[in-house]
Amino acid sequence: MDDQELRHWIALRFVEDLGCAGCRRLLDHFGSPRDILAAPETELRRVSRISGKAAEAVRRFSDWKRVDEELEDAARSGVSLLPMTHPDYPGELRHLPDPPPLLYVRGTLREEPAVAVVGSRRATVYGKFMTDRLVRELARHGIAVVSGLARGIDTAAHWGALRAKGRTVAVLGSGIDVVYPRENGELMERIPESGAVVTEFPFRTPPLALNFPARNRIISGLSMGVAVVEAGEKSGSLITARLALEQGKEVFAVPGSIDSPVSRGTHRLLRQGAKLVESVHDILEEIFPRVLFSEVEKQSARMGPDPAALSREERRSGGGEIGETGEREAALLRILGDRPVQVDEMIRASGLDSKEVLSLLLSLELQGLVRQLPGKQFVLKERT
Repeated sequence: MDDQELRHWIALRFVEDLGCAGCRRLLDHFGSPRDILAAPETELRRVSRISGKAAEAVRRFSDWKRVDEELEDAARSGVSLLPMTHPDYPGELRHLPDPPPLLYVRGTLREEPAVAVVGSRRATVYGKFMTDRLVRELARHGIAVVSGLARGIDTAAHWGALRAKGRTVAVLGSGIDVVYPRENGELMERIPESGAVVTEFPFRTPPLALNFPARNRIISGLSMGVAVVEAGEKSGSLITARLALEQGKEVFAVPGSIDSPVSRGTHRLLRQGAKLVESVHDILEEIFPRVLFSEVEKQSARMGPDPAALSREERRSGGGEIGETGEREAALLRILGDRPVQVDEMIRASGLDSKEVLSLLLSLELQGLVRQLPGKQFVLKERT
C-alpha cells in the first residue's frame, strides 16, 4: 500500500464527528477513503445514519499537514499502519460494527489462537500468581495472550507470556508513542520482540478515560475468549467480558476470596454463566476444539473431499464402528507412531469424522499423552 492511499486512511480517521461506526458505513457505501473524501456533501448525507454535521466535517477536512506528520512519525518510529483493507489487518476485527479503520502496530500481528487475560489494576498477590500460572500454560500450548498493558493483572499477563517465551499482544488506550503507565516502559519495549503493541489512536493521544472502553472491544475482538482473573464491581474488565459475549466469544472467570473486593466482579460473572477456571484446562477444553476445527476446515477446503475416507454408514457395514472411547483413543495413538502427524492425516487414517478426532485429541492432551506442535501437528508426549 503506497503512502498516498495511507494518507487518505489517516485523513478519514482524523475527520471530526465521524467515529469508527460512521467510517464503516461510509466505506461500505463508497468503497475507499479517497472516494469518501471526494464525495459531494449531498451524497454523503444520503448514507444511512451519517449526520449532517459529520458529512460537513468530511467535506471540510483540510489538515493534510497533520496527516503527513503522522506518516513521518510512523516511519521514524518503525510503526506499521494497517488499514482495514490490509492483508495483515485482523479478520475478526472486520466483523465488528465499529472496527478501527486504521491500526498502529509495533511488532507483528498474526491470525492466531489467542485468549485475553484481564483484571483489576489493584491486583492481589493471589491474582498475580493465578495470572502467571494461566498465561504460562497458554503460551506452552501455543495460545497468544492479549491484554491492555494496565497495572495489575494486565501487566502480570504480559510479563508471564514473555517469560514463557510465548506471544503477547498489548492493546493501548493511547497513542503508540505514549507509555502508560510509566512503569511499563520496559514491558512496552519488550513485547514487540515476540508479539505486538497495538492501538487505534493517533500519535501523542493521551490515555483519556473515554479511550479505554473502545480499546476493550479490540482486546476481546482479537481473542477467542476473555479470562477475567480479578475484577471489582465496576471494573473495566467487566466491560471487556460483556463485549466478548456480544461478539460471540467465551467468557471465563477465576474465583477468589469471598472477602476480597476485587473478586466481586468475577463472582458476578460466574453467577451470570461465565465458565469457572480452576486450571488452564478449563480454558483449553473450550477453545482447543475450535482452534483445531477451524484448521481442519481450512485444510479440507484446500484439499477437497477425500475419496478414500469411509463414511459412518460404510464403517458400520464393514463390521461395525470402533466402540469405546478408550479404543478410539488407542487407535489415534497408534497412528501417531514415531513422527508428528497433522490432524487431517489422522482423520483420513482413522476413518473417524473430524469432530470425533478433535474431541479425542483434546482428551489425549488433557491426559498428558500427546502434545500439539506448530502447524496443527501432534506427537506422543513421551517422544518430545
